[in-house]
Amino acid sequence: MATVELTKENFDQTVSENDFILIDFWASWCGPCRQFAPVYEQASERHDDLVFAKVDTEAQQELAAAFDIRSIPTLMIVRENVAVFAQPGALPETALEDVIGQARALDMDEVRKSVAEAEAQSAAEGAETPQGAQGS
Repeated sequence: MATVELTKENFDQTVSENDFILIDFWASWCGPCRQFAPVYEQASERHDDLVFAKVDTEAQQELAAAFDIRSIPTLMIVRENVAVFAQPGALPETALEDVIGQARALDMDEVRKSVAEAEAQSAAEGAETPQGAQGS
């Protein structure tokens, strides 16, 4: 399967319509990005049940900023609208296959439960901090 080019116009729809999507944040001037590209493309051919997408961080600076991309290439995996993996650096083929396998094996009910617990904990901690007390 060919990779999908993600833009701010099609990002939300592509992610919401697909249960498992890998996203490569890259730029044409980036040497490690160019090294990773064939590895990513070959993986997309082996895993034709998954969506492989690319975000050109130069052309899509808003998307890169929205995901706080500070280093490229960065690989992100989104399952059922939850980012389950994000890591900068060009992965060798074996590492990419390992990450895909781990992401496939995730129990998404458990992941959503963990996310909800973390959000509740964060909200509770925020409520305990009096306004203006931060940074004192």
